[in-house]
Amino acid sequence: MMETILHTIFNAIIPLSIPVIAGAVLVYFQNINIKPILTLVLYFLTPMLIFDTILKADIVFQDVFLTFVYSTLYIILMWLVAKMASKLLKLPEPETAGLTLIATFTNSVNYGLPLVLLTLGQLGLEKAAIYVILQTILINTIGVYFAARSHFSAKNAFTTIFKLPAIYATLFAFPFNIFEWQLPRGITIGIEMVADSYSPIVLCLLGAQMMRVTRSSLKKHVQITFYAGFCIRTLIAPFIAFFILTLLNIQGTIASVLFILSCMPVAVNAAILAEKFDASPLAVSKTIFWTTLASFIVLPICMVIIS
Repeated sequence: MMETILHTIFNAIIPLSIPVIAGAVLVYFQNINIKPILTLVLYFLTPMLIFDTILKADIVFQDVFLTFVYSTLYIILMWLVAKMASKLLKLPEPETAGLTLIATFTNSVNYGLPLVLLTLGQLGLEKAAIYVILQTILINTIGVYFAARSHFSAKNAFTTIFKLPAIYATLFAFPFNIFEWQLPRGITIGIEMVADSYSPIVLCLLGAQMMRVTRSSLKKHVQITFYAGFCIRTLIAPFIAFFILTLLNIQGTIASVLFILSCMPVAVNAAILAEKFDASPLAVSKTIFWTTLASFIVLPICMVIIS
C-alpha cells in the first residue's frame, strides 16, 4: 500500500503539480484574467486534443462497446445521485449544474492516463485511451448541456452543444481513424503540437482557479455543494463503478482501467465549463482541489480493491 502511494506521488502527482503551482503563482502576483484562456481551451485546444487522440487511437470495437455501455450507465447513475442530492439539499439551479459536473466527470486525461501507465503498463494505457476519448466527447457534449442547463432552457442548452467545435472535431476525426486516411505531415505535426499544449495550460487554469477559491468566501449553498460533491466523488463513485462492472461482468485489464478512471478526482474540464456557464465555478474548483488531494489515499485503496 505505502509503495503504491509513493509511486503515485512521485511519478504522477509531482509532475502534474508544477503547472498547477505556476497558475496559482500567476494569479497571486499578476492577477491575470482567465476568461480569454478559457475561450482558447474550449474553442481551440480541446477540439485539437480530441482530433489528435482519435487519430492515433488503436480502436478495438469490443472494448469500445463495453466502454461505451459502462460509461453511459456510469454517467446516468452519477447524474441521478447528483439530482437526488440537489433536491434533498434544495440547491439552486447553478449549484445543481455544478454538482452534476462534479459527480459525472473525472480527471482521466491529465491524472488518469499517467496513473494507468504507471500501474497497468502499455496495455492498460491503450484501453484507457478508449475511455478517455469517450469521456472527452461526453464532457464536451453532455457536460456542456449540464453546465448550460443552469441558465438556459433544455432546448437552448442542447443547441449550445453544437456551438462548440469539439463535437465537429470528433465527427471529422473518426473517418480518418476508421479508413486510415493520412493528413499531410506538416498538418499532423501542427495538430500534435497544439494537443501537447492542452494539459499544461488546463492545469495552469486549475491552479489559477484554486487561488481564486482560497481568496473567496463561499456562500452557504456553495459550501453545501462542495461538501456534497466531495462525498459523491470520493465515497459514492467507487461503489457505483464496482456495481456497474459487476452488473456487466467486465473483467481483466479493462475492468481495472475503468474502475481506476472512474475513481479519479473531478475533471479539470468541469471547472472550465462551470466558469464558462456560471455553474457554481467556485464550488467545482474547490471540489477539484480537495478530491485531488484525497485521491492520494482513495486511489491506492481502489487499486487494491480491483486487483
